[in-house]
Amino acid sequence: MTRQSLRAALRTATEYLADSGVPSPAADAELLAAHVLNTTRTRLGLTPFLSEEQSVQFSAFVARRAKREPLQYITGIASMGEIDVAVGPGVFIPRPETELLLGWVLSYMQAHGLHTPRVVDLCSGSGALAFAIAHARPDAEVHAVERNPAALKWLEHNHVRRVRAGDPAVAIHAADVTEPQLLQDLSGTVDVIVANPPYVPLAAPVTAEVAEFEPADAVFSGVDGLGVIRPMVSVIARLLRQSGAAAIEHDDSNGAEVCGLLAASGSFTDVTQHADLAEKPRYVTAVRA
Repeated sequence: MTRQSLRAALRTATEYLADSGVPSPAADAELLAAHVLNTTRTRLGLTPFLSEEQSVQFSAFVARRAKREPLQYITGIASMGEIDVAVGPGVFIPRPETELLLGWVLSYMQAHGLHTPRVVDLCSGSGALAFAIAHARPDAEVHAVERNPAALKWLEHNHVRRVRAGDPAVAIHAADVTEPQLLQDLSGTVDVIVANPPYVPLAAPVTAEVAEFEPADAVFSGVDGLGVIRPMVSVIARLLRQSGAAAIEHDDSNGAEVCGLLAASGSFTDVTQHADLAEKPRYVTAVRA
């Protein structure tokens, strides 16, 4: 059976991806190779050759990436906190920035001594945030809300995966987060709400990966990017108990606007803007007054 040097294959793949406009060609080539070899990127040096079958699979993956298909759709996996979730066409891919949102929520629950907290994840998508919270806090009662049928299939699929892995069950709700009567039976009882809603303004430039592959209704949200967040504020206020907290991710152009919406509602205190690792406004937290 013919073998191919991994180093040579990576060099060729990197050049091809770079010529195709992929932003991080070397890293993506290595991650795809690691996926084919069922190893980690840091351990690629332990496997100097690709088998003929592996070489064919690697070339096919590289060709897909060269067409700007998201890396996570090709590998079928995205990470959040200490877990991985399955992703693919029809569902939004969790971003590294959302790790900050997760970190804030977990730190908040610990700092305030919340035991068996009730948590709601709005616009759950693949369920990355909901399942990461349930994994880190198995005592929590976690609810995930998603309306898109395609995304719901991924959410339910990941729920089965996480329960099989030993994590507690998450309550899944097929619903619109802007519906005024959403989760009516939980009104005034939720300790923490986390939301990573669609928030990109319609005219904002996006990468080819987003424009051509990810579901538009999970990315864009009206002319100003606040089409979902604006009506969601009153829903969050109704669901939270007194002194309950919310964390909402937003477009980096809308930090002040999201703070303003929360403050203007009269339902919140301690409205705080948080930056991402690039020092751009990324999410807002607030406490139910």
